[in-house]
Amino acid sequence: MPTDRRTLLADAAIDVLAAAGIRGLTHRAVDRAANLPPGTTSAYYRTRQALLTALVRRLVALDQAELQAIGERTSAPNSSEELTTAIAAFVELRLTGGGRRRSLARYACALESVHHPELREILVARENAGRQVVRDFLAAQGVMDADDRTVTLLTCVDGLVFDRLVAGGTVSDREIHGLVAAALR
Repeated sequence: MPTDRRTLLADAAIDVLAAAGIRGLTHRAVDRAANLPPGTTSAYYRTRQALLTALVRRLVALDQAELQAIGERTSAPNSSEELTTAIAAFVELRLTGGGRRRSLARYACALESVHHPELREILVARENAGRQVVRDFLAAQGVMDADDRTVTLLTCVDGLVFDRLVAGGTVSDREIHGLVAAALR
């Protein structure tokens, strides 16, 4: 468990947002989720916007750390089947457990960023080892616009995650394989 109070509160805010939605994200709800006395969250984050900004920064930091670790421990795929398997494992992380909570919070924050551009700046996709694995694979397969195809492929994967969070179910290997095949065409 994080010892830093701001990190603890941001983590609790992610959980509150995932469980209760944007309207449920209040200082009081975060206090309860963090098991801290009433008023603690507002002492650290005076406004709702400050709390939301801290939540988004923490969310991005957690996601980046996860994507970096995945990319560092994943050997370079040698086939579309290996890339499909790696992406399927990533999707499973995003649809279950802590990854599911972060996914729900991320999409809520993305919608909120429409009205708060400062959040959009924080949420902008960043480079990481996971993204690099996909780009390197596509380039090794002779894809001329590997950067653009990487963005398209990962955006489509993100769309499948969003769809399954909303509609339920899982993402099949067949769906992911179809996206990988399209990126290679």
